[in-house]
Amino acid sequence: MIETPYLLFLGDAPDPLAAKVAQGIRDWRPDHAIGQYRMHGCKADMKLPDLTLAEARAAGAKTLVIGVANRGGVISAAWKKVLVAALEEGLDLASGLHNLLRDEPDLAAVAEACGRQLHDVRVPSVKYPIAEGRRRSGKRCLAVGTDCSIGKMYTALAMDAEMKRRGLKSSFRATGQTGILITGDGVPLDAVVADFMAGAVEWLTPDNDAGHWDHIEGQGSLFHVSYSGVTMALIHGGQPDALILCHEPTRTHMRGLPHYPLPTLEDLRDLALRLTRIANPDCRVTGISVNTAALDEPQALECLREIENRMNLPAADPFRQGAGRLVDALEEV
Repeated sequence: MIETPYLLFLGDAPDPLAAKVAQGIRDWRPDHAIGQYRMHGCKADMKLPDLTLAEARAAGAKTLVIGVANRGGVISAAWKKVLVAALEEGLDLASGLHNLLRDEPDLAAVAEACGRQLHDVRVPSVKYPIAEGRRRSGKRCLAVGTDCSIGKMYTALAMDAEMKRRGLKSSFRATGQTGILITGDGVPLDAVVADFMAGAVEWLTPDNDAGHWDHIEGQGSLFHVSYSGVTMALIHGGQPDALILCHEPTRTHMRGLPHYPLPTLEDLRDLALRLTRIANPDCRVTGISVNTAALDEPQALECLREIENRMNLPAADPFRQGAGRLVDALEEV
């Protein structure tokens, strides 16, 4: 178990989106986030108290969580001094990066000497099966995006929370490091051997009651050449009955790939539905989740109206407005 509360380490994040792990914890488990630690040049701010390691420890922090998700998931050499000092101050370390804490000899040695724990969230703990494609009872909803880091996890969490508020049967199924840190359980899908990824999603979303919905945390994008493989595993292993299209209207290109333009929602709808119906011929697109964080209120409302009229589907920002209309649409599935 990772002990709480957390001190969220933002490091030298170049922009707010680079600290999406910290942002997810702050938004969905605010009681776990006691403060933030930022290095010189950090461009992210969770609007939490800026604490030194000693201040955080005195305030009750138990674990320093690396809240940065950089390209390639590496532990920056620039962070090492802070991470070592955190262990010496009496804090455990937790990370969802591909570059494992336990594989860093200096961190492992200091942790052992200080009696501290290193928690690597992105390590599969189950021997997952190869996917069989067998239809399962219960219902499943998957968020798919025009890009990565666009709001797929927030959409699934918000829809799950709304269904639970209504007294309906629902589960959020975490498939990435942030979701696992928020909920304490799940599959670190992009760390699973490729042949077993779809099977891991089948394992994560087993047979269930007829009226139960699994809200599967989306990953990557079918249109992102760096991360499309993990999306395919979710589409075929998840066999979703419903797809929610996720979009950020101010982006002009794929994140990290300025030479690749963002696809249209129509492109996403047509491709995702065609691929999903290989595994579930009855799948439908039921709604659109729009990340309007970069827009003011009038702009956001106008954007949602335009998308809804154009796509003839309910469009909402589930974090800003609530997920009610997106959940309503599932009643017809």
